[in-house]
Formats: sequence, structure tokens, C-alpha cells
Amino acid sequence: MVREPLTADQIERGRLLGGLLRQARAERTMVDVARQAGISVETLRKIEGGRIPTPAFFTVAAVAAALGLSLDDLLRRVDEAAAAAPGPATASLAV
Repeated sequence: MVREPLTADQIERGRLLGGLLRQARAERTMVDVARQAGISVETLRKIEGGRIPTPAFFTVAAVAAALGLSLDDLLRRVDEAAAAAPGPATASLAV
């Protein structure tokens, strides 16, 4: 099975998601958040850095829970950041 290449919008939204998660982590260490979310520190580092632009749903849900964020709030914040950003990431995630 061949995976379709990611669009510029998907890559940008992944970068925005990572930045928002990093911002929400604030002063907490990556080790603390990764441990609480049940993922590796390297996975969290890659998500925050935008190197995993489309992380698995359950991974995002676990990190959001570890940070005390609701998925609805996280989606809203990504949508707002994408709408404010110039370039291709202005499309909504809404299906």
C-alpha cells in the first residue's frame, strides 16, 4: 500500500499542532509529558517539531490529556492558527 504524499496544508497544520502542544507543555519537561501520555520522548519531540505532521489520533489524544487539553479546544486552536497564518494552511480541518 502506497501512502499519498502529504499536502502543504497537512504539513503546515502538523507544524501548528506541534507548536501548540509545545506551548501548552510550558515548563513541564518532555520526559514528564511523554511518560504521562505513554509515548516516547522522541515521538513527542518529533510531534512538537513538526517532523510527524500527521500523528496518530490516539497519540494526539494521549498528549492532549496529559496536558489537560480537550481535543475540541486543540482543534479550535489549530484552526485559528491556520486561519491567521499566511499561505496554504488556511483550509479548515472540518470534514
